[in-house]
Amino acid sequence: MTTQVERPALTYHRARVTAVRPVTPRMVRVTFEAASFREVAAGAPDRYVKVFFPKPGQEAPELPDTGSDVLSWYRTYLAMPDGVRPPMRTYTVRAHRPASAEIDVDFALHGDTGPASAWASRVAPGDRVAFLGPHGLYDVPDGTDWQLLAGDETALPAIGAIIEHLPAGTRASAYIEISGREERQTFETRGAVEVHWLLRGSRPRGEALLDAVRTAAFPGGVPYAWVSGEAGVVKLVRRHLVREREVDKRRICFTGYWRAGMSEEAASREAVRAAEAGETPADED
Repeated sequence: MTTQVERPALTYHRARVTAVRPVTPRMVRVTFEAASFREVAAGAPDRYVKVFFPKPGQEAPELPDTGSDVLSWYRTYLAMPDGVRPPMRTYTVRAHRPASAEIDVDFALHGDTGPASAWASRVAPGDRVAFLGPHGLYDVPDGTDWQLLAGDETALPAIGAIIEHLPAGTRASAYIEISGREERQTFETRGAVEVHWLLRGSRPRGEALLDAVRTAAFPGGVPYAWVSGEAGVVKLVRRHLVREREVDKRRICFTGYWRAGMSEEAASREAVRAAEAGETPADED
């Protein structure tokens, strides 16, 4: 089984909200429209975009002119003063409808603890944001017998999109940590999928996910693992897969969707600095 992934170029989009509907009590699906969405190429099901939100009192985020070099523009954005720079967060493209120039993005709601959740709690048709992206990482190598999908609620939209894009008969086991039973979702899929909903309760974030993966009875055969969520937890899951399960590192796609104690802007500045310095992530395995 092989999944060929097209890597679309990063593009910039100014979009407006056309619809808002609840998915679960703590997740809302927002539909955005932009003429430029018609030109976005198909890509991996876990495609993500960076969403830029307006600051209080703004109708739309006030951002630098894009120019022709998107990466240079992004560096300019990150260098803006904290009191001026519009907040930015990364989200999965849950669905893309080029014919109608629309994309759907699912937002996890956790009150006013962050700019994105606060915005999503009050969003209404007509509201405006900007996007940078999309780009995806999911890429199943030849010789894969089954797939492991693991993450918390921030990874849930991507896991749902992956499940719904699985070819007929593809075996997959999904482990998803959520806050409570009411956050469970259903997915339409042609794959042979087992979904394990892990209720966090009062436990620290990521603990239920890590325990479940460590004690899971994996199917036989060669796996491909896709793991996302809080960066520290993702590293521990990957370490377990490599050391205890002896999964080939090249068959693990892992990314930290968020990092405890660090804003996304700060994490992005560090990533850009490391890339410009030619640094590669440390391999802790």
